[in-house]
Amino acid sequence: MAEVAVNLVLERDADARAATEEGSEGVKTWVKHVREAAYGIEDVIDEYMLCAPKHTDQHGFKYFLKKIAGRIKSLKKEREMISKIQDLKRSIHEIGEKRRRLDIHVSDQGGSSREHVDPRAGLHFVDSDALVGIEASRDDLAGILNEGESIRTVILLVGMGGLGKTTLAKKIYDDVKDGFDCHAWVTVSPSNSMVERLRTMIRRVYEAKNDLPPTGINYVTDVEELIGKSREFLQYKRYVIVFDDVWDEDFWHVIQSALPENNNGSRIIITTRSHSVAEFCKQSCLVHVHNLQHLSLEMAQELLCRTAFRFDQQKECPENLKSLSFDIARKCDGLPLAIVAIGGLLSTKGKDVFEWTRLRDDLSKQLKSNPHLAHVKTILSINYHDLPHYLKSCLLYVGVFPRSHHIRVNKLIRLWMAEGLVKENQERTLEETAKAYLTMLINRSLVQVEWSDSTGRARSCRVHDLIHEVLSKLEELNLIQSSQASSNAVARYLWIDNNRARDLSIGNGDFRIHSIIFSNLQELHDPVFERLSLNFKLLREIDFENAPFEYLPEEIGNLWHLRYLSLRYSKIKMLPKSIGKLHNLLSVNLKGSSVVEIPDEIRYLCKLQYFGACSVDHDSHYNFNTDQGLRINGSVIGSLESLEKLCYVDFPSQNGEHFGTELRRLKRLRKLGITKLKSDCGEALCSAIKQMHHLYALRISAVKENEVLELESMSPPPSLQRLRLHGRLMTLPDLPKLLEVWLHEGYDGVELHFEQGKFQKLKFLSLRCLYKLEKVVIDRGSLPCLETLGIGPSPLLEEVPTNIGNLKCLRNLEFHDMPKEFAKKILPSEGPDYWKVEKIPNVCFHYTSRGLYQNYKLGDFRLRQYLYQTTSSVS
Repeated sequence: MAEVAVNLVLERDADARAATEEGSEGVKTWVKHVREAAYGIEDVIDEYMLCAPKHTDQHGFKYFLKKIAGRIKSLKKEREMISKIQDLKRSIHEIGEKRRRLDIHVSDQGGSSREHVDPRAGLHFVDSDALVGIEASRDDLAGILNEGESIRTVILLVGMGGLGKTTLAKKIYDDVKDGFDCHAWVTVSPSNSMVERLRTMIRRVYEAKNDLPPTGINYVTDVEELIGKSREFLQYKRYVIVFDDVWDEDFWHVIQSALPENNNGSRIIITTRSHSVAEFCKQSCLVHVHNLQHLSLEMAQELLCRTAFRFDQQKECPENLKSLSFDIARKCDGLPLAIVAIGGLLSTKGKDVFEWTRLRDDLSKQLKSNPHLAHVKTILSINYHDLPHYLKSCLLYVGVFPRSHHIRVNKLIRLWMAEGLVKENQERTLEETAKAYLTMLINRSLVQVEWSDSTGRARSCRVHDLIHEVLSKLEELNLIQSSQASSNAVARYLWIDNNRARDLSIGNGDFRIHSIIFSNLQELHDPVFERLSLNFKLLREIDFENAPFEYLPEEIGNLWHLRYLSLRYSKIKMLPKSIGKLHNLLSVNLKGSSVVEIPDEIRYLCKLQYFGACSVDHDSHYNFNTDQGLRINGSVIGSLESLEKLCYVDFPSQNGEHFGTELRRLKRLRKLGITKLKSDCGEALCSAIKQMHHLYALRISAVKENEVLELESMSPPPSLQRLRLHGRLMTLPDLPKLLEVWLHEGYDGVELHFEQGKFQKLKFLSLRCLYKLEKVVIDRGSLPCLETLGIGPSPLLEEVPTNIGNLKCLRNLEFHDMPKEFAKKILPSEGPDYWKVEKIPNVCFHYTSRGLYQNYKLGDFRLRQYLYQTTSSVS
């Protein structure tokens, strides 16, 4: 098996070659066989675990006969596994022999050592027709270069590959370079060493002055010597230098030493796909960060037509092609690189409607096979191939979801964890490590944040459509397989939409599939569950989100390897007792289902880390009990000692002391949600919370609206950062380290006073449904770090606090269903209290009208229209 490990390491090097035109068919086939061998080894181990004897409490003669029958069956299975192992050994030996014949070896740079042409080279020379949507940015940045501070300044252009960073940098550079004493353009190839980059920069700045570079510069190999020569030449000069396509922080750590700070107004332009590079540069110099955005559909269509008709005298799109041009531009998803490439291809098609229609309908196929578009995927693939192997696996999993699909962040990271893509880390939990992985992919512009909540946390994400095409190409090379009920023998992950769900009821299935994600199910037949338990025994993840079925059959307990089970927003009403057999479960999601009670057999899920469950009442937007928790036996809850998230469970009114004692055993909890808490149980809960040393998020809801939350005895763990309370409070516990606080009907006084020195670290505060509140007072020195404040509905609150100006860090002020007269007072140019909020960057009003939730920014004409409708108060 030592040769297996060698081959797997080599496969990491070879997959980059196999996924490019550089890789021969032989290399591609070899990579495919290595991947299949790795799957085979993993499957044999999983099958063995299925056959291994399981612990049981059963005894007696019947159990003895059952044990004998099981042993006979096990012997037969063992013989089958021995045969599979022999086949694997032969396959691995053949893979090793083929590797030697193909001369595949590990490259220090992770790719081929053969010389190749940089696909980005032509981006330096772009026709002015291709400059759409960057004119304003070009002028603003040119102003910073020419007229900004005298100190050395860095301008960072940040964005995913293909957004036009190099194009923008080149145009700015060409416009301003003659105004500097010397200038240089350096393309930072990942394959070049720091010595080569320094040599290139030194040669270029000398050439810009028509000077000869220092004698022997091409033979200097010492970084310190090169830094010294650079500083000596640039010391008294005003210079501008571009570093195009910087990948890592270490580059700036070294190169900044070669660029002296001489107060001559020198400028450095860096283009990068990594937000981490931008953050690193900020630590040592003045930095202006410009994040490039995708083009709007209108700008994309304009750029497409400029390129497609660049040889026409009018350079305009004819009427009969306009609809098609918008369709094609829409598929490019605002990426200039793709738009220009496809426009160039269309310029060879003339104004033939048939050719344009065919390209629109076959665009995915054209991107894969048309040589005119090959460089688009090559450039987009560069970022993928630069990833460490563990991030490649995570990104490839994202490719399982359909194009343009919005993926919930929490769902994605738990799927990664269940699939084993997240590695153990002594310093962090699996979930924290998974979130770090996602952050790295976001910082590298491979994954885009689609929606963030009011606290700035990413809640949903997606990959750009063309990045998805790159992942599809890698899928074809068997780096990973996704399918819609495909019978492909090496498929690992299946996305099954409604019209393919029936396919699971027929055929033999694939024993080796790990993940099945159902989408838009309208019906699901009983044979599907039977087939899952019989023919998909290595399943690790099943997602039945929004599924229509009302029960989960006992057969689910046969999926011993299952680690992730989502029944989110399904119609299921109860869990089977066989769920206790799923000893490897890490995550169970019952949010929005109809389940109200958990069977006692859940006590056997000793590895369970995430348990999310609540039934949601959608009848009222501000219903006190919008989120209903589940009932769980107090004697059971303490057995789940691996739990890190438990949301939401009812705190029983009887035997509350016992329930609190059991909760104390959950010492690894990081997030806890408690519902239906009675006043006399508050002390028991506070006592349990005291033992949860890792708890950072806590939500507590009282059993009813007028119930007081008795939390005075709470001594929260030092890690607690987020607190959400639904219910009346006599006093709010002193929690100086909190970052986020939600109070929902938590105060029934007429005046809320934030005293000096309180809540020194709080960044987010939401005061919801405080119906008796008439006045808010904020002392100077209170809430010094507050960035977001939400208020409402509070129908008796007549005005914005006069001293809201004391909140120097406030960036977001949000009002929810406040009276219209309140809102009119702070309208720009006419409201008497506008002066109180005019310096706050983002002021929003949210109103519920006729069942719809409408959002208005202060200054939006639609807000004024809404406020001056005939109805004078919020319904």
